[in-house]
Amino acid sequence: MNLLILASTDTTYNSVRPEAEIYISLAKLGYNLTVMTAKNSVYSNIFMQQGINIIDAKFNKKINIKLISLIRKTIKEKKIDFIYGTNSRAISNAIIASFGLPSKLIIYRGTTGGLYRHDPSSYLNALNPRVDGVICVSEAVTKHVKKQVFDKSKKIETIYKGHDVSWYNQQPINLEEFGTNKNNFNIAFIANIRPHKGLIYVLQAAHMLADIKDLHILLIGDKVSKEPYLSQIKNSGMQERIHVTGYRNDVTNIITACDVLVHASTRKEGLPRVILESLASGTPVIASANESSLEIIEDGVNGFIVPIKDAKAIAQKIRELHDSPQTLQKLKEHAKDVIKNKLSHTQTVKKFDEYFKSFKKIS
Repeated sequence: MNLLILASTDTTYNSVRPEAEIYISLAKLGYNLTVMTAKNSVYSNIFMQQGINIIDAKFNKKINIKLISLIRKTIKEKKIDFIYGTNSRAISNAIIASFGLPSKLIIYRGTTGGLYRHDPSSYLNALNPRVDGVICVSEAVTKHVKKQVFDKSKKIETIYKGHDVSWYNQQPINLEEFGTNKNNFNIAFIANIRPHKGLIYVLQAAHMLADIKDLHILLIGDKVSKEPYLSQIKNSGMQERIHVTGYRNDVTNIITACDVLVHASTRKEGLPRVILESLASGTPVIASANESSLEIIEDGVNGFIVPIKDAKAIAQKIRELHDSPQTLQKLKEHAKDVIKNKLSHTQTVKKFDEYFKSFKKIS
């Protein structure tokens, strides 16, 4: 079976790995893969070592005539059975490029918003009649897509972007670099900071936890050192124990060294990668009750679920874990279970294989 993958893999190794390893595993199953991506991306050499053909391309415009021509030429020359578009710009160009050709066009959907019948741009995405199927990263995304799609013949299915716990055998970082140490109770918060990531509620929770003298909070990501966060940190009562690290490329090493990750997003997300990374590293998660988080976190088993925008609930759960080492240990012992089973890389590849084979053979 000939697959053409249209993917932007020019990001950090850990962030692209769950996606890239799918393609490598499909190649090992006997699929003939061509990946159209930037040749200088972190996975290009690894793809080529696995016998995957790479075509240099960047998806920088919704409609790019040269790129459309290249995609169409590749489809014809390589007799492509399936085109798999993984981002909005790749998808819009693939829709035009594949017009009139027998290849099936499958697209990836990783967010619960941004696709609506009243939005014209959605017709250069999943709502376009040329799209034959949609692979959704979570049940929450699948639910949203099915509400918007007119054509019920489209194959819309959930396939989790699984991980493998062996990817996360990193040594924990020495936390003394940040002004704390392994003997303290260390909380990690990781995000490319935007209002909906909920950092403000974590900092409000810090006000309620200032009496816990060995509690430290590590804020990892860009744009933390600005208002309103700076004032919240200053007035938290634990300013010296809130550590702003900035952007880091060793996030999983930091997570591994911490006791708990807090994920306080205030709106729906597809499948929060940082939660999966944390669980795969053996670190339990306190997560706000978004639909996607509810698919990953089993309350009281591998973490805790708290109401959205509820700083008091976040503080209560942090305090509970600080005061009960037995409860924390129980969560740590079960943190990896969901990654080994429901959200494993092996399951993901199996589902992809079944999904492609579910289509009638292309004549």
